[in-house]
Amino acid sequence: MNGIEFHNVTKRYGTDASAPLAVKGISFEVPQGTLTTILGPSGCGKTTTLRMIAGLESPTGGKIVMGGRDVTTLGPADRNVSMMFQSYALFPHMNVVENVAYGLRMGGATKPEATARASDALKGVGLVGFNARLPSELSGGQQQRVALARALVLEPAVLLFDEPLSNLDARLRREMREEIRAIQQRLKLTVAYVTHDQSEALAVSDQIIVMDHGVIAQRGTPEELYSRPQSEFVAGFMGEAMVFPAHAQADGRVALGPLRLTPRHPVAAGPVKVAVRPEAWQIGAPGGLPATLRKAAYLGGFYEYGFETPLGPVFVVSSDLERVLAPGAETALGLGRHGVSVVQQPA
Repeated sequence: MNGIEFHNVTKRYGTDASAPLAVKGISFEVPQGTLTTILGPSGCGKTTTLRMIAGLESPTGGKIVMGGRDVTTLGPADRNVSMMFQSYALFPHMNVVENVAYGLRMGGATKPEATARASDALKGVGLVGFNARLPSELSGGQQQRVALARALVLEPAVLLFDEPLSNLDARLRREMREEIRAIQQRLKLTVAYVTHDQSEALAVSDQIIVMDHGVIAQRGTPEELYSRPQSEFVAGFMGEAMVFPAHAQADGRVALGPLRLTPRHPVAAGPVKVAVRPEAWQIGAPGGLPATLRKAAYLGGFYEYGFETPLGPVFVVSSDLERVLAPGAETALGLGRHGVSVVQQPA
């Protein structure tokens, strides 16, 4: 039985029938026990979609089914859903264990029972010995773990995350996304997760839904979206790819300036777009694309280069720390197999 199903769901804010739709007739499934990330730029409709799953927003049209039950008109309290917000929303006057136990207490649990279950939930997210602390005495990562424990202690059928890692530094983001994924898999939770961070989505998801202006641009596994984008938007959004016009030849190869490449999947002859991720470029390739280095930035484990080429500006990430180029250097760029996608143009 599917965890979450959307059937042609639309959402318009306000009562004016001429007001634009924030979500435009989308349909998808989040299978039970899996993690689906709804990904997209600001204003694409992803948070509105999450809020409709939670029951915090009502659809203008369509149907929402959870656990085989039509919940379209039900409020949050009738859906067995927990939501973890970007701000964590911890009560500042309550200590850690009281924050985690709050939902249980509101649900009628006795104080000893709620405290015991809250303590167990805190152990599950690696917070032992923190029960008596106030939120103001915790780091950002610790506050996030408290918010996660508060969501988990209710044993929801569906767990929702709205940009949960955006307030953390890079190292904590990586640790917490691994923690969320490990807990989801261990407890076999059904999770819908909203983010605008592509690397975060790739790291935690069973399925990714990319949204653009209220519609689903593409859905699939992380590997499918990264290696086989179906549109220029998805190709450019996933993995910082740069998109170039090119031409598919009758022999099956694609001409990109002086470069020739063989697509992983057959494309019809004619105009195409080639999406190239920064790590796909090979510096110093014989017979490659002529390139002049305009700027370079050292980022510890790799260099970021900005080249001027006959195709226009090209952004390159290089892990070669032995042969470092200086601005003004002339070279040639080739393409590796990984990180290059050919997108067929619409007819």
